[in-house]
Amino acid sequence: MEFERDSYYSDLHDKCKKCMFYHTTLTMKDGSTLDGIIENVDNDRIIVLVGEDVMESDDDNENDNNRQYGRRPYQRRRFRRFRRQAFPLANLAALSLLPYPYVAPPYPYFNPYYPGY
Repeated sequence: MEFERDSYYSDLHDKCKKCMFYHTTLTMKDGSTLDGIIENVDNDRIIVLVGEDVMESDDDNENDNNRQYGRRPYQRRRFRRFRRQAFPLANLAALSLLPYPYVAPPYPYFNPYYPGY
């Protein structure tokens, strides 16, 4: 039984190494999921840049600036900030790459022939 557990962690460790620096979805053993960028993989833990949404604060001075640049005062800008967090490898249940849709161009790209060159 101990051999199977060690092979599971080594497989998970190798999968984490392959997904380093990619935007991945992490599923923990308690069922929670999070998305982030794997920055470092150690023997017993992984370090992930976890994204969090941040909204712009509302100050009177900023509302005046927003009107000056053509934004309405009730529109707040949203930012995404990444914080570094460490997770034990034992708490990780599954790991998958975040699916980004690939959109093919509607027509093939070609280099036009210019007879003057």
